[in-house]
Amino acid sequence: MKLTIIIPTYNEEEYLPRLLESIKNQDYKDYEIIVADANSTDKTREIAEMYGCKIVDGGLPAEGRNNGAKIAQGELLLFLDADVVLTEGYLKEAIKEFESENLGIAITQMIPLSTRKRDKILHEFANRFMILTESIKPHGAGCCGILTRKELHEKVGGFDESLDFGEDTDYIERIGKISKFKVLRKPRLLVSIRRLEKEGLKDLAFKYTKSTLCDFLGKKLSASELNYTFGHSTKKPKRILYSVCGEGMGHAIRSGVILEELIKDYDVLIFASDRAYKYLKERFENVHEIYGFNTVYENNEVKDLKTFLKAMKTFPRDLKENLSLLYKMARDFKPNVVISDFEFYASLISNILRIPLISVDNMHVITQCNIEYPKKYRKDKLKAEAVIRSFIIRPKRYIITSYFFPKIKNPEKVAMFPPILRRKIMSLKPYYGDHIFVYQTSKSNIRLLKTLKKIKRKFIIYGFDKEKTENNLYFRKFNEDEFFNDLRSAAAV
Repeated sequence: MKLTIIIPTYNEEEYLPRLLESIKNQDYKDYEIIVADANSTDKTREIAEMYGCKIVDGGLPAEGRNNGAKIAQGELLLFLDADVVLTEGYLKEAIKEFESENLGIAITQMIPLSTRKRDKILHEFANRFMILTESIKPHGAGCCGILTRKELHEKVGGFDESLDFGEDTDYIERIGKISKFKVLRKPRLLVSIRRLEKEGLKDLAFKYTKSTLCDFLGKKLSASELNYTFGHSTKKPKRILYSVCGEGMGHAIRSGVILEELIKDYDVLIFASDRAYKYLKERFENVHEIYGFNTVYENNEVKDLKTFLKAMKTFPRDLKENLSLLYKMARDFKPNVVISDFEFYASLISNILRIPLISVDNMHVITQCNIEYPKKYRKDKLKAEAVIRSFIIRPKRYIITSYFFPKIKNPEKVAMFPPILRRKIMSLKPYYGDHIFVYQTSKSNIRLLKTLKKIKRKFIIYGFDKEKTENNLYFRKFNEDEFFNDLRSAAAV
């Protein structure tokens, strides 16, 4: 492929279609388009997809352009702002002049998207100034369109992402030092005057004059020194480290629904063990496997001693490897907050690195609410509280999902909500079928099966991980579509 066109964007639904349409109408076709989008909140990404563009994550212009260049297939790179429009024959003329003069980097002369005489004079003055100074010092801006060779882009290390202003001029200058630079004479770009209209001639002229003078004197200015703002926020999305207990499927399914919403607005790094890892890995990117605790059940009863001995057997390995992985990745990722769905090691790492911890689960209704219970179960409640508190250590906030709503002990730290359901579950249309639906977490509950066989009803059973029929018992391996259908058509659960 000859050419890759790279366009950094943020909320450009108004301007991007005009640019993409002008590219589509060119008489030169050996190109690809990459849109580097900085988390647009409008229809920018949908528009880019509609025109067949590749899409990568962007940020400030330097970051977006570099991210696009990383996956570029073209020998030549053309960096365009989203609010420009190509004139007829632009691509063919630009590449022809660039190749015939063996250039390393080039920019284009501009025509304003305006009928005002003043705007045309100003842009023609800018064109003449760029041509006049091209042999003295390579100079230009992203709005002029930057055409270069991919090998030269890689040789200089791309755009300097530490610069928040003038990264385009710096880039042109660095490539211009090791190759030939020119302002292309024939092709022209139609450029937006939205910044001129927004800031006014006097203020904008002052900023550009000051930045150009400083550039020629070898001094770099920051955006704040010029009071220069970009068309998008420079704030990057906040980062969340989200970790999920892998025992059973409740934690995984609840977290899956929450994560679907979080990834829309945040960068999320996900950790999970066992079944939760397998479930989330199929649905999300950036999911990492850790070791987890598992409870030992016999006939649906927790065996405390066996659970403890099993946990202690693998705990030294689990602690070492989990903390090593979490610590390294958390230090690199720099999360703003840790969210744990009853996952112990993320709770631990949040305290080690002093990152705020949010607990999201259904268990803390036992520790954070005033619950009435028979006195004979006092010992069981104290034991349950001890286990729950040891798993989640000093969170800043508790989010509890519950079927019932006892009084909260500390409303400033605790919020309660009904169970979190998948959209597919909420959209099911239930009816009364002829079977009873059974969901069993523990495979060891043989007593349950003996009881069900005595009842003259059809039972569809999930949780034993097998496909088998035994008289009135129909065992099913987990399959989401079958599971939903059996659930919605059950006479009882």
